[in-house]
Amino acid sequence: MHAVIGGGPAGLMAAETLARANIAVTVYERMPSLARKFLMAGRGGLNLTHSDDLIRFLSRYGTAEHYLRHAIDAFPPERLRAWSADLGQPTFAGTSGRVFPQAMKASPLLRAWLRRLDAMGVKVALRHRWTGWADDGALVFDTPEGVVRATADVTVLALGGASWPRLGSDGGWADILSREGITLAPLRPSNCGFRVGWSDHFRARFEGKPLKPVALSFRGQRVRGEVVITREGIEGGTIYALSPLLREAIEDTGNAELLTDLLPDMDIAAVTRRLGAPRGKASLSNMLRKSLSLSPVAIGLAQEITIGRLGALAPDEMAAFLKAMPVTLTGVAPLARAISTAGGVPFDAIDDSFMLKQKPGVFVAGEMLDWEAPTGGYLLQACFATGAAAGEGAARWLSWRNAALPA
Repeated sequence: MHAVIGGGPAGLMAAETLARANIAVTVYERMPSLARKFLMAGRGGLNLTHSDDLIRFLSRYGTAEHYLRHAIDAFPPERLRAWSADLGQPTFAGTSGRVFPQAMKASPLLRAWLRRLDAMGVKVALRHRWTGWADDGALVFDTPEGVVRATADVTVLALGGASWPRLGSDGGWADILSREGITLAPLRPSNCGFRVGWSDHFRARFEGKPLKPVALSFRGQRVRGEVVITREGIEGGTIYALSPLLREAIEDTGNAELLTDLLPDMDIAAVTRRLGAPRGKASLSNMLRKSLSLSPVAIGLAQEITIGRLGALAPDEMAAFLKAMPVTLTGVAPLARAISTAGGVPFDAIDDSFMLKQKPGVFVAGEMLDWEAPTGGYLLQACFATGAAAGEGAARWLSWRNAALPA
């Protein structure tokens, strides 16, 4: 018997890859249904991958680029799009370069995929929570009917990270692998929100409001887009892109100063000139709204950061402030609320086929591995690609093992 543990994109792709090699496989999933986080990701439009050229695409993985390169080279965005189309879900690239199924939803793609896997003979065991290995090497699962054991010649682990644990991936596997002597990188939030010490007045008025357009800068990196004010701080795709740098700074020093450009389409000279025009009887807020088209939340944020002293600034000082407003981040939002997870199985713990060096015949894929990437299709692409790579590695290892056994 051959096992894939984890029924998300990485695990299902590993199962499909094994099935294509005529290897019988069972997918074990702790939840009552498969791919719950995948379905959640598709609620606002399933962003499968990105249309960046491959060099730029791979650069999005930062320090993990070297380790993920061969998996993504073998299963690049073009292949993922062709795979989706073959399931009856053709894709398109939006103006941002993000790639979506034409249906924009995850559910039609998942239904077609599960039908294919069923036709290929892939079995599924739901409500099976993996608890580790028995002394004889058997896989052990907790189920509603009690403890179940399964002997597997080859196993692919694809249990996800630790974000959104209510959807199934709770990071419980970290303790299991640690007991096996595998040193893991700590699981940390990625593509996450950050805490800011808002005043009660600002929080009550602007919680849930989007701030756009905006450009955020930190340690030489600048990202443009929008963010959302939350009860505890700030979140959104623009700050997610800076989350690794911001998280590390907060871990090192306890805070991070994020420079916020409220007027990314206007240079500082133009802002100064407009602020220097006579405002007559107009209030400061009305002047900022009419002369600079600043939104109420942008004006409120500027007042919040200056503690109500924005109006005391000279035009050139106010312009400089609005173009590089320091927002102090005091903490990282909890891992359970993050989009994805950093940390996990380090790449030096696996070989080139994604097999654990300390556990021959056990392969790892997806968010269990220690990599992170921004939103925009890069997360799912790497999950699919490492799932395919782990499945191919498992098939090769199984072929080698069977060839090495005495006749």
